[in-house]
Amino acid sequence: MKDVIITDKQDITRIGMETLIEKTGKISSVTKADNKSELIKLLLSCPEAIVVLDYTLSDFTSIDELLNLGYRFSRVKWLLFSDELSNDFLRRLVINSDSYSVVLKSCDLDEINMAWIQILRGERIICNRVTNQLLQPQKQQADIPETILTATEKEILKEIALGHTTKEIAANRHLSFHTIITHRKNIFRKLDVNNAHEAIKYAMRAGLVDLAEYYI
Repeated sequence: MKDVIITDKQDITRIGMETLIEKTGKISSVTKADNKSELIKLLLSCPEAIVVLDYTLSDFTSIDELLNLGYRFSRVKWLLFSDELSNDFLRRLVINSDSYSVVLKSCDLDEINMAWIQILRGERIICNRVTNQLLQPQKQQADIPETILTATEKEILKEIALGHTTKEIAANRHLSFHTIITHRKNIFRKLDVNNAHEAIKYAMRAGLVDLAEYYI
């Protein structure tokens, strides 16, 4: 019997994953962690847990931080359950540790179910879409021009850089939470990054966000 910790700020996918996990009948407990700090506290009491993590919406600042946590809790198995992840991130993750499985939220239900069964067996799973992504030739990363983002995306990126949460941005712009999630996903895809911290750093280097405004 395994303890499971889920860190996912999208309620609909978190609840869906909780339902899928509980149907297996091989779980001692399913607990939610809202952020990295809460996750670490739970891992201290459950050092052999399975962690389901949406990295793109987490407060991890880099892959190194994630890998270091994996080394610290070496008996933990991780399932990264996100929308999209960059090639560089995935390659480093796969090469540096076999504790991490990766399944995209865009995978069909059968593949997600099968992945979960394999993880419960102690096996590592990399979904078909990620496998195909890793098999593609690496592209030379070029400087990203300002025009790659739409005006709305640049405004949302600035709000992210100023520390506003997805819910706050949605409220400020009178849009739904899911619409802002879609904008975030598009921004990360265009910048070839995995989370807000990486997007902010990339945007500052490209001049999309004013440094003075960011540090106010």
